[in-house]
Amino acid sequence: MSRIENADFETTGYSYTLSLISGKYKPVILYCLMEYEPVRFNQMQRYLKKVSDKTLSQNLKELEQDGLIHRHMYAEIPPKVEYTLTERGHSLVKVLDQLCDWGNENRR
Repeated sequence: MSRIENADFETTGYSYTLSLISGKYKPVILYCLMEYEPVRFNQMQRYLKKVSDKTLSQNLKELEQDGLIHRHMYAEIPPKVEYTLTERGHSLVKVLDQLCDWGNENRR
């Protein structure tokens, strides 16, 4: 076992993964897309219940910047925007599935 004196949590893969999916809504957004993609903004907002436009928009932008989701805007009126997981986002499905499995097994 290694010594904690030499450890730097911020350099771990665990820390990096958490930085991408941490927060109240990001894991739920990823789960929603994993189950129902493609999803439109209003559908996502209804799924998340009490999230503001600003908060949802910010979380979606961050997930897009991190390469986990793709935003596709259709050239039509009114504007139509759909979100899907990218290949990188799909690579997280295994991790999210394990979180789901753990929760189902340990729910009281």
